[in-house]
Amino acid sequence: MSDDLRTFCAVAEAEGFSAAANRLGIGKAAVSKAIKRLETQLETQLFHRSTRRISLTEAGEAYYHHARLAIQQLDAAADAVYSLGQEPRGRIKLTAPMSIGLAQITPIVAEFLAQFPGLSIDLHLDDDRVDLIGGGFDLAIRVGSLPDSDMMARQLGFLDSVLVASPEYLARRGWPSGPSCLADHECLVYSNERYAEEWVFQRHGATQAVDITPRFRVNSAIALHRAAVLGGGIARLPRYLARESLQTDSLVLLLADYRLEAQPLHVVYPERHFIPAKVRVLVNFIQDKLAIGSPQ
Repeated sequence: MSDDLRTFCAVAEAEGFSAAANRLGIGKAAVSKAIKRLETQLETQLFHRSTRRISLTEAGEAYYHHARLAIQQLDAAADAVYSLGQEPRGRIKLTAPMSIGLAQITPIVAEFLAQFPGLSIDLHLDDDRVDLIGGGFDLAIRVGSLPDSDMMARQLGFLDSVLVASPEYLARRGWPSGPSCLADHECLVYSNERYAEEWVFQRHGATQAVDITPRFRVNSAIALHRAAVLGGGIARLPRYLARESLQTDSLVLLLADYRLEAQPLHVVYPERHFIPAKVRVLVNFIQDKLAIGSPQ
């Protein structure tokens, strides 16, 4: 019965049988059978079905509210057992931006799985901010300021950024002597940031915001890094992403006496009455392993 309730909630939240099947990792036929069993037991129709989409009936809306609470209570009961000494078990679905996911989250996940054999992780790397509820995600790693939402959040630290360009670009266009000179340069921006075209510099306690007119915008930090290495222009990159290129002189550090405003790093998860042990353990593990502190 509990599996059918979870399937029902997944269909309601994903607004489709196929999407719910992908979310749960089961076949579409199994999803259809689970919904059919519930509707037979309840002797009522839970979904309006059409060729394009499905939606909850009035009865389905009422049932979803109570089913969601029932699942939370079942999970809370299991969590209470695990807290008595048993290791958490189950699958965790996690999403993170591509660059930090590859560079930092993936190694942490590998270490985490070795330490907790009863858990498995489905890691989804995407520079777009995916829908946690609709996608069935337990938690997400988010860079930058968070929009207002009903999500819970824990700040993990801050990401330092650096201003860089390739030696070839600097030989062709010259070096900027200060933030205001960037208006005369070809700038590359990461378009997924909320304030992608405003770069904030700090020096000697003073703050200077510069509006950037980008020559190139891209929604991937990895592609942004590549464009900078190839001489496309000046880019603001996370320090962890630029580190190796700076060490090999593929990129050059610019305006070293200025600091770029640090970006907050959060883990966010859907609001609920309790946080499952498996999610709590992973959040604590990530926070312990990430070598990210407060801005200087």
